[in-house]
Amino acid sequence: MDNAEGSRIVVAGAGSIGCFVGGMLAASGYRVALLARPRLIQEIAGNGLRVSSFDGSERRVAADRLILSDDPSILRDARTVLVTVKSADTGEIAELIARHASTDAAVVSLQNGVGNLSLLRDRLAGRKVLGGMVPFNVVALGDGRFHRSTSGDIVIAQDDAGTAARLSVPSLAIKASANIDGVQWGKLIVNLNNALNALSNIPLRQQLAQRGWRQLFADQMVEGLAAVRAEGIVPVSPTPLPSGWMPHLLRLPDALFGMLLGRTMKIDPEARSSMWEDLQRGRRTEIDYLQGVITEIADRRGLQAPLSRRITALIRKAEADGKGAPGLTAEQIRVG
Repeated sequence: MDNAEGSRIVVAGAGSIGCFVGGMLAASGYRVALLARPRLIQEIAGNGLRVSSFDGSERRVAADRLILSDDPSILRDARTVLVTVKSADTGEIAELIARHASTDAAVVSLQNGVGNLSLLRDRLAGRKVLGGMVPFNVVALGDGRFHRSTSGDIVIAQDDAGTAARLSVPSLAIKASANIDGVQWGKLIVNLNNALNALSNIPLRQQLAQRGWRQLFADQMVEGLAAVRAEGIVPVSPTPLPSGWMPHLLRLPDALFGMLLGRTMKIDPEARSSMWEDLQRGRRTEIDYLQGVITEIADRRGLQAPLSRRITALIRKAEADGKGAPGLTAEQIRVG
């Protein structure tokens, strides 16, 4: 691992995912810079960075081992830029990368959604821009602590330089894929549950333990898969289970599904979706880049997608109300 010399990694737009990934890389010896908001910089500067996981492990990185800044000029020394901003901010971060980063730096998108890669490539023409997929949730616990609450390995587009292997470190496996587009679409289908979890205001494991919620998620997945297939896209599941099987498996009785989930995924008892955290903190969600993508395809392809439209409307109402997650039942979501 050539993590010495000037091979700095800059996490552009460090939030929960960015701080966790950056912290794991720094704990393994990489020179890591976090381009973040002043509040987060102050929090880490005062407490250091602690990254923990569902398996009970925890790594600590002293603040003086990190470069913390809200000044985009820190991008100029980057060998690798990890883009972790919300999808709505992709255009802005692309402009900053274009202005400040070396043209030799590899740019890797570790974002939700499926449109970020093409936008980055458009704004950063002539540079190496790789798509990526992060399958797990990270919760910000305050005081510089970021906790990974679900399992799964990061996937990055395969390239001749072996970027995935170079960034892979103990306890943060990163795999290469020759079909990153399919991987990102597969993640979008699974991420359709982010909004359901946010609306429920209950932990993810508790939500998935209830057949009514799973049936709602299954119906949402069926809508999403129909839209994606209408586009001629074959999604690659981010879980060990094929995307096409998921709706059927979600409808299994509780006991059978519980056995299956325990063998394929690890989920913390208090894990929740990033969209739930957005509502709780009064932040803009990424609903337009999840269910919004499905409804946009549906409009073009003459599909209905009523559930995606209803969930989008409920999330937008929760955003406008500013009272956090509304705590709806699965049936309340079904009837609108």
